[in-house]
Amino acid sequence: MLDHLLSRDTSPPIFGRDDGAPAGWAVSTAPVPYPRAVAAMEARAAAIAEGTAGELVWLLEHPPLYTAGVSARGGDLLDPGRFPVFESGRGGQYTYHGPGQRVAYVMLDLGRRRKDVRAFVGALEAWVIEALAAFNLEGQIREGRVGVWVERKGAGWSREDKIAAIGVKLRRWVSFHGVSLNVEPDLEHFAGIVPCGVTEHGVTSLVDQGLPVTMDEADSALKRAFEQVFGPVTAAEPPPF
Repeated sequence: MLDHLLSRDTSPPIFGRDDGAPAGWAVSTAPVPYPRAVAAMEARAAAIAEGTAGELVWLLEHPPLYTAGVSARGGDLLDPGRFPVFESGRGGQYTYHGPGQRVAYVMLDLGRRRKDVRAFVGALEAWVIEALAAFNLEGQIREGRVGVWVERKGAGWSREDKIAAIGVKLRRWVSFHGVSLNVEPDLEHFAGIVPCGVTEHGVTSLVDQGLPVTMDEADSALKRAFEQVFGPVTAAEPPPF
């Protein structure tokens, strides 16, 4: 399925809307407090389900914080006093958000796309992989590990580091939460948790990979890749928070 998702032909997007309508594409330039972002997502998702608002992809950064998904284990919070910790209704375990990380909250109506949660998560992974390809970086997925990984190799050694996390929630077949791509965050901040419950692998970023990518460049790559996987977008205002 992933090969088809990443095809560069002119066929319709694999996770496009049935009516071809564009999703809104909004960018917040100032850090957004996590509770306000969640409240804004909740309100927008409800409005989408009611048919009173359009789909929205919301790009932002958060102040430094940890979030606990529905599968989070208490022992994976290694330094609870380091940053604020927020319970989150998304799937997954503990993750970090902070400056230099592009968070993309994805509020899409799967009723107008495809009512298939697994295919939706696969499409989100494909979206990130396609964006990374714009910088000649190969993102990969691994069975049993949600997210996007980068393989590093040296003389007689190799390791896998996570470059993007994925955690979503659906309500009435409308998605919210989404993906976080490490552009240039302080990777040491991940040391306060076991990221996504995985102890045997590390975390990385575009800049850590030797790619001096700006946030604007990352946003452009994400936008182009989104249109390939999910269909067209149109400029929109961030939701009020």
